[in-house]
Amino acid sequence: MTNKNRNKKLITAKFRKPAIFLDGRARKMVGILLLVFASFLTVALYSYMNTWQQDQDKVLNATNFWQFFANKNLIVQNNAGRFGAYVSHQLVYNGFGVASFLLILLLGIYCINLLAIKKYFHYLKSTFHILTSILVLSPLLSYVFNAEVITKAYTFQYGGLFGNTIVSLLNGALGDGGTLAIFIGLAILLLVFWFNPIFHLPFWHNLFTKKPETETSVISPTAVKEDTMVMTTESTLLIDETIFDNTHSQHVPEEITAIETAEDANDFEIPEPFVFDNNPAQAVELDTEINEELPPINQDELQLEVQQTIPEEVEPTSDMHITTEEPYDPSLELRNYQFPTVELLEDRQNIGFNIDKEELENNKNQIIQTLKSFKIDIQKISATIGPTVTLYEIVPAEGIRISKIRNLEDDIALNLAALGIRIIAPIPGKGTIGIEVPNKNKQIVNMRTLLSSEKFKTTDAALPIAIGKTIANENYIVDLAKMPHLLMAGATGQGKSVGINALLVSLLYKKHPSQLKFVLVDPKKVELSVYRKIEKHFLAKLPNEEEAIITDTKKVINTVNALCIEMDERYDLLKNAGARNLSEYNAKFIKRKLNPEKGHKFLPYIVLVIDEFADLIMTAGKEIETPIARLAQLARAIGIHLIIATQRPSVNVITGTIKANFPARMAFKVSSKIDSRTILDTGGADQLIGRGDMLISNGGELVRVQCAFVDTPEVEAVVDFIGDQRGYPTAHDLPEYIGADEDVSMSVVDINNFDKMFREAALLVVTSESGSTSMLQRRFNLGYNRAGRIMDQMEAVGIVGPSIGSKAREVLVKTEAELLQVFEEIGV
Repeated sequence: MTNKNRNKKLITAKFRKPAIFLDGRARKMVGILLLVFASFLTVALYSYMNTWQQDQDKVLNATNFWQFFANKNLIVQNNAGRFGAYVSHQLVYNGFGVASFLLILLLGIYCINLLAIKKYFHYLKSTFHILTSILVLSPLLSYVFNAEVITKAYTFQYGGLFGNTIVSLLNGALGDGGTLAIFIGLAILLLVFWFNPIFHLPFWHNLFTKKPETETSVISPTAVKEDTMVMTTESTLLIDETIFDNTHSQHVPEEITAIETAEDANDFEIPEPFVFDNNPAQAVELDTEINEELPPINQDELQLEVQQTIPEEVEPTSDMHITTEEPYDPSLELRNYQFPTVELLEDRQNIGFNIDKEELENNKNQIIQTLKSFKIDIQKISATIGPTVTLYEIVPAEGIRISKIRNLEDDIALNLAALGIRIIAPIPGKGTIGIEVPNKNKQIVNMRTLLSSEKFKTTDAALPIAIGKTIANENYIVDLAKMPHLLMAGATGQGKSVGINALLVSLLYKKHPSQLKFVLVDPKKVELSVYRKIEKHFLAKLPNEEEAIITDTKKVINTVNALCIEMDERYDLLKNAGARNLSEYNAKFIKRKLNPEKGHKFLPYIVLVIDEFADLIMTAGKEIETPIARLAQLARAIGIHLIIATQRPSVNVITGTIKANFPARMAFKVSSKIDSRTILDTGGADQLIGRGDMLISNGGELVRVQCAFVDTPEVEAVVDFIGDQRGYPTAHDLPEYIGADEDVSMSVVDINNFDKMFREAALLVVTSESGSTSMLQRRFNLGYNRAGRIMDQMEAVGIVGPSIGSKAREVLVKTEAELLQVFEEIGV
């Protein structure tokens, strides 16, 4: 990015839209103004229907609008005054007649969209439908009601001047008969446009439907010239349904692939994929015989028999809260939150990328020549162009061993003079062998393009992440919730940090702050610091921690163990709610079937991101590996997902326990085959070309993907857009966790740093006259250590007495007035 573009981006980030546009006030004000105008227009048009005769001559005699509007001596009968009389006259008499009432409907749609929390109507579609209806109804009403008196000035104009003009033109050009035919057609089109009726003509259907007969389909052979570039397409042949008896039918589909030959390879434009074929295609013949033929069932006489079982009435449990209230909306607290727009990202489409036909032809010839020199014949070769790599698929001749081709990897790379040659023998699911060759001109995969794609916009994934593009130039978008955890590895400078940013930006563009929280661990202290600005929107941290981005190893251990506590607490909630996973639990809570008084609450997804896992293993060892492995084993069902990245994928960092619970792996270029096998359980990552080129193993499938590029200024623009909006009071609090070596006795009680729940807890203890740590845990959903520390602080300031074993502490402050005095003394 040039300095000019970077400065322009920084200036754009500083001068954001005013708050009135971000929090929805401007939108609501416009909606209210439109509502007032729509109400005024309704009164004016409705009154015009009764008063047009009294007011029409006054409007027609006026020289201009201002003379008519400012004349105080002019008295009109319209209930909306002189302005209403003038506007209604222009819309009905000089406009579209009675069809002008549809403009009120259009204004009403705009008001609903602007004032409601979500958009109920599509602006363009609604405007198009209503304006089209006005243009059709105006001449139609003019023709039906007053076509014969369209020249009379003092006749109510049902179609207005527009309708009268159209009718006059049609009468002059087509006559009465042609005009009538046109308007009958318009009436039918308008009914179809509005109601979309279904035309069912069983008589014609039965008349032209023939009984199925025995068919033989033959596809003639297609000659394929030697050394000629051809493109393969699929042609599907379907056999008609034949009914064998009164209750069963059989559907026999057959699929045949035909090969179409290009007549002249020199005039052939570069397709995708390309096929270079050296042998003629074989003829394909399909014979289908039906030996038995029974009379068909009359489909119109079939009736649907519905069997309904009345469910037994089940009494709700104590945790179930049945209500008829409207569904709970978790985003209500931040109802005016605006999602980032794709305009915040740079548009780098096809910069420096050009399809080179000569390069493809040379690579094809080099591959064929290299294989022939080792006495390996092939039947067909095809090419699929990707952003950075082209995949050449070859079909070897009969009798050729696959291992013989696999061992020629270095020889092919030598002849092609290219780095990153990778042979896939065979390609899973295909009868071909793949040779991946890097392109000389590489394409930058634009993050803005991925996020703007229809696939990303319409996805129903719980946690969609847009990673990049495959070799076939398809957008690679997956669901992190189904992975359910992701292990990333790659040498320094190969795109690992950009990949993490791509994952996080994808989630920021798709999820509301109430639905998702991040726990960010950054031992290098600089990679994830840009996300500090969205602390009150998307980040989660330990209570009383100042920094939301965790960099200290000891705090990482406490945070991961706190996530384990969160996991256990969530499983308890799911158990009491009778739900198997987070989506079922939240669905019940949104429908208000769970009782918040029993501790139930809406649970957001939590994504733990660790940027450099090897550093944590070196400094913490088993202290960090054990809780990570526990989360990886159990946390999927309750919505806690892990993204762990490292630049050193050795066996002492990515242990067997870690690998066993991370089925999804993402490998950028690594330094050796050993590292590739460690992260992917197979080779290949050492042969990548770097700069975002990666292999993804998900569900047993290995896919080569070019990672989407998102630069640091773009990430800053996105987080600035989110951070400038109103967020929650604090970051999302994780459960309290204190290590075994940390003492919470009176000697370390800090009475100058009271817990934020201290005031509420002290008020509960005084009003209930019971100083019990377990009561604080139960009523405020606190961990034991945090509740114990609050109780010790209350003892230090004299609210409760010392601990007396298993019994509750003595409450020394008897009234709320005394407690308020204590609060004033200690400054709480």
